[in-house]
Amino acid sequence: MIKYSGRLALQQRVLPSYRVPFFDLLASQCDGGMSVFAGQAQKVEMIASGKTQIAKHSETKNIHLLGGMFYLCYQQGFVNWLEEWNPDALIVEANPRYLSTSSAVKWMHQRGRKVIGWGLGSPTVHGIRKQRRLSFISQFDAMISYSRRGADEYAALGFAREKIFVAHNSVSPAPSSSMTHRPLTFDLRPCILFVGRLQSRKRVDHLLRACAEMVSKPRLMIVGDGPERDALRSFAQEIYPSAEFIGAKHGLELKPYFEQADLFVLPGTGGLAVQEAMSYGLPVIVAKGDGTQDDLVRENNGWQIPPEDYDALVSTMKNALSNIARLREMGKESFRIVSEEINIGKMAEVFVRALNSI
Repeated sequence: MIKYSGRLALQQRVLPSYRVPFFDLLASQCDGGMSVFAGQAQKVEMIASGKTQIAKHSETKNIHLLGGMFYLCYQQGFVNWLEEWNPDALIVEANPRYLSTSSAVKWMHQRGRKVIGWGLGSPTVHGIRKQRRLSFISQFDAMISYSRRGADEYAALGFAREKIFVAHNSVSPAPSSSMTHRPLTFDLRPCILFVGRLQSRKRVDHLLRACAEMVSKPRLMIVGDGPERDALRSFAQEIYPSAEFIGAKHGLELKPYFEQADLFVLPGTGGLAVQEAMSYGLPVIVAKGDGTQDDLVRENNGWQIPPEDYDALVSTMKNALSNIARLREMGKESFRIVSEEINIGKMAEVFVRALNSI
């Protein structure tokens, strides 16, 4: 295992619970220790905060300004934290909406220390907007991208390709046990699983309608809670009354549902359960998003569909369930991907490699 010999500082707007395993793993690979600087999310975001065990956590006050496409955030005490922690390197979210980042980068550079940006990428822009974005990311000594698409976008913007690292976005460790065995027949009928927050952008309503169109009338398990729960239950009574609303489950509570499923479907944007589904040997259908799904969901283990395209969801589900032997082989490939390529262990390796490169 490669390690970083120095002391690491890492900035986040918030410290969500799903990132804690990764941050603790990364901290364990920093000989000088690691401290995370993060504040609280807005209540409307409903992001569950986490608590690290190995990484130190210095909590700041986030001052949220404006909203929507004009949102800005100022984090109090960023430079004071750097003075106290005195890191050898700093990793920050590469988001120009965070107003205190530039002063922190300046503090580090004045002392001859390096800063790495970590971000999703930068969609194509032109003119003055392109110049501003390039100016922002040019202050970093290296970039870590969540995906290959994001890395290509940073390179297209003008950031040096050799200083860009791809750390595939991951929230789970590699599977510690063998893949769930599934027979080459369905148990009476195929079983489809959704795991996630019940909110409108997840398009669970599309999933209910799609199941109603299936000749096989699959068993549908919906695991999660959220503001759309009551509306979705009412809708299901009208269109697909056999749908099972399991409620919120976490950790090992999810195991029996992943093991019973034949196919995992995430019809809307966002969602962190895809990788966990793959660790149970499930093929997946997901809506295309910010590029992080591109590396995880491939033609050998699943399908990516256009977001908000109901017809594509229906046709893809019908296609997926039409060949059970193919479905099982795709599940095996899902398991291989998260075992060998995309997990928090591999993600931490890339972070350490980027740190050692600077």
